[in-house]
Amino acid sequence: MALRKIVSLEDPILRRKANKVADFGNNLQKLVDDMVETMLDAPGVGLAAPQVAVSQRLLVVRLPDDEESQKEYGKESGVLYVLANPEIIKASKDMVEGVEACLSIPGFFGRVDRHESVTIKAQDRHGKPIRIKASGWLARVFQHEIDHLNGQLYIDIASEIWKAAPEEEADEVPPLAE
Repeated sequence: MALRKIVSLEDPILRRKANKVADFGNNLQKLVDDMVETMLDAPGVGLAAPQVAVSQRLLVVRLPDDEESQKEYGKESGVLYVLANPEIIKASKDMVEGVEACLSIPGFFGRVDRHESVTIKAQDRHGKPIRIKASGWLARVFQHEIDHLNGQLYIDIASEIWKAAPEEEADEVPPLAE
């Protein structure tokens, strides 16, 4: 495993629709492992392949698993999700506003409306079909990451964007740093 460089807003790969994953061989397995290591090191709760300069429809997500997170997120806390070719096939009508951040846009936050719950159809890291129902924060993280695969960033849909205060950057993990 190796840490990969997270690309910033200026990189055009973040604005392109990523290519479908077709080969689930050794190169993809190494990419998955590298992405997980990079996401955890950042630290973040999600990472899409375009954020490490790879145009593949691949994302990794892992909610924190500290004691407080276990109380808040229950069984979703600490679970690693690896999704290839994810598609939202069902989304709730209920929308929820939340604060988001992005590893590719450090130092900024934004208010974004997202579906309260989603159902996602995807493939696991070995190409096996999977289906996930997510709500709350996990649903928000999945929507944020899938947007990356479609060349969209949270700043494109945020109702408000602001620069983090120095103490926020140094002392707090943002509500969604992916």
